[in-house]
Amino acid sequence: MALAQAGATVYGTGRSIANAQLDDSIHRVVCDHTDDAAVAQLFERVANERGRLDILVNNAWGGYERMVEDGRFTWGVPFWEQPLWRWDAMMGVGARAAFVASQHAARLMLPNKRGLIVNISTWAAQKRIGNLLYGLSKAATDKLTSDAAQELKAHGITIVSLYPGLVRTEGVLAAGVFDLSNSESPEFQGRAVAALAADPDVARWNGQCLVTAALAQTYGFTDLDGRAPRPLTIADV
Repeated sequence: MALAQAGATVYGTGRSIANAQLDDSIHRVVCDHTDDAAVAQLFERVANERGRLDILVNNAWGGYERMVEDGRFTWGVPFWEQPLWRWDAMMGVGARAAFVASQHAARLMLPNKRGLIVNISTWAAQKRIGNLLYGLSKAATDKLTSDAAQELKAHGITIVSLYPGLVRTEGVLAAGVFDLSNSESPEFQGRAVAALAADPDVARWNGQCLVTAALAQTYGFTDLDGRAPRPLTIADV
């Protein structure tokens, strides 16, 4: 939504995107990002309708579902007790989906010698937060960012990982257990992406892990309510 407000033509994707409350200007494409054929069709549509791609945001994710199984909360259990489905959800829907989408995006960006790919990640890539599988998936995402940056640099394409703070998603709000005093809206992340995309020197960030709230200080944007959330560090997440 923030990208659309910044003037971008946005294709929003997901399995339940048709039911999302979005501005009519956003093109909704029902897409399961574990379905390679569906993802290929998505990018073919963008190519046919627009002839180019400037920005890709990889935010598909799995693994938060079924935290309680047979009456037991399994999110934080040791790795030897983790359910194997969580590996498939986090590595398949998280890291693999970002890889596949980035492949398609790069092919569309290469002819124009420009583009921005943003992988949504977290400090869990660098610090144990929750469980081992969570960290593995985010570390894989950050490795995708750093290594792809070396291959994309010569082609004018920038790729970064973006670390939000506590985001006021529907799930977070429904849980009712989080301290929201320093939280961020989903649109705050979009404003960060828009600021990066508008930066003529965005290549300076290539391959880096960036914190949304720190980017707000650099680029001078705020959250929807005008607040400037404090950037989280690895010490206080």
